Amino acid sequence: MADLGTPVANPNKALWEKGDFTRIAQSMRESGKELVQQLGVRPGMRILDLGCGDGTTALPAAELGAEVLGVDIASNLVAAGNARARAAGLHNIRFEEGDASRLSNLADASFDLVVSIFGAMFAPRPFDVAREMVRVAKPGGGIVMGNWIPGDPTLVAQILKVSSAYTPPPPEGFVSPMTWGDEAQVRERFEAAGVSPGNIRFERATWRFRQPGPPNGLLAIFRDYYGPTMNAFEAAARAGRVDQLERELADLFNRHNHGGSDTDIPATFLKVAATKEG
Repeated sequence: MADLGTPVANPNKALWEKGDFTRIAQSMRESGKELVQQLGVRPGMRILDLGCGDGTTALPAAELGAEVLGVDIASNLVAAGNARARAAGLHNIRFEEGDASRLSNLADASFDLVVSIFGAMFAPRPFDVAREMVRVAKPGGGIVMGNWIPGDPTLVAQILKVSSAYTPPPPEGFVSPMTWGDEAQVRERFEAAGVSPGNIRFERATWRFRQPGPPNGLLAIFRDYYGPTMNAFEAAARAGRVDQLERELADLFNRHNHGGSDTDIPATFLKVAATKEG
């Protein structure tokens, strides 16, 4: 008989606490700043960064004078974000733990802008995620998401595709995070949350992973610190297929590198912009 007093583990939390996404985020800092510069951030704006990691977009927004709250499911990333904010001397930003599909501690109409870049897309219950983002936005406020695209030939979509081929099938009822890269499904979710079709816009944009040294260095970081690839390598080890997985990923990273002897790998994503009715 099950022990009803034992809390059920949150698999999404376990996935993102398994590795150390801060190691990968170091290759994403420039793109984070570039994206934030496009958002029209003004001093005094209240911004929620949902699924924020250690602050790749949250810190640049705070540096522009916004009052920023970063929320992430992973306690280690929340701690890392607060540490980065302290090191930068920023007093207008804080990070706290939370679930993008249930922001129960955040009041309605609290934020001028809600941002989620490759974050909330991984939360379960996508209709709840859309509803919560709309709920906490002020009337007339904006919502901006960056989401990886299913079937896209560039880096991250292919990492996730390759990794999924080595891991056991997901449980029944699982909704792939990649559905957030499908315009029709994103539109359906935001319309169900009360956003009119004319207030939902899409564009394809590019995110770049940059770091000194060849791409095999970035691959090693994904292998050792990124939850989905960590799971794939563990499953491959059980099946005696580690070398095969390593070759597939090495070929992927090398083919997409534009940086010569250093690493500069572009990845296409869907940029979603929605406006809550005033």
